[in-house]
Amino acid sequence: MSLIGKKVLPFKAHAYKNGHFVEVTEEDLTGKWSIVCFYPADFTFVCPTELEDLQTQYPALKALGVEVYSISTDTHFTHKAWHDTSEAISKITYTMIGDPSQHISRNFDVLIESEGLADRGTFIIDPDGVVQGIEINAGGIGRDASSLINKIKAAQYVRNHPNEVCPAKWEEGGDTLKPSLDLVGKI
Repeated sequence: MSLIGKKVLPFKAHAYKNGHFVEVTEEDLTGKWSIVCFYPADFTFVCPTELEDLQTQYPALKALGVEVYSISTDTHFTHKAWHDTSEAISKITYTMIGDPSQHISRNFDVLIESEGLADRGTFIIDPDGVVQGIEINAGGIGRDASSLINKIKAAQYVRNHPNEVCPAKWEEGGDTLKPSLDLVGKI
C-alpha cells in the first residue's frame, strides 16, 4: 500500500547531528519540506557514496527550504562512530537518525524484516507532514541526490498552484498543465 498522501506516523528517535546527539520526532518533519533517506547500514559500501552525494546537494536543498534526514537501523552512537572515521561521512551536516527499534523503518514500510535493515527509500514530505514522493531501490542500486532538486521544485510548485501539474522532465520556469476536459486525448 502506498504512503503517498499519508501523514508520517508518530515516532521518537535519537540522532547524531554536527557533533551532538539530538532527539527527533515526526513533528520535526512538519512546518517545512523534508527529505527522509533510509539506507541499509553504516560502515558499508554503497551507503557512504549515497550519503556523501546527499550532502553535496544539501546546500541547494536548504536553499529550497528543505531539511534532510538519513535513517538506518543503526544507533545514533554508531552514526557518530561512522562520522568520526569515514572521510565521506565526516562531511555530513544533516541529521542522521538511529532506528535500532526498527519502528520508523516499519512506519515507512521499508524494513527488510529478515535482515533487520532498511531498504534504500527516499521520501519527500510536505510541510503538513504528508508524503508527496517515494523512491525505493534495491540494495545494490545507489541513488542520485541531484534528482531530488527538480522533484522538490515540482512538489512545491504544485502545492502553490493546486490547479496545475508538472509534466515529465519539468524544470522550474517550464510549462505546466492545467488538467481539464479540453486536454483529454490531446497530449
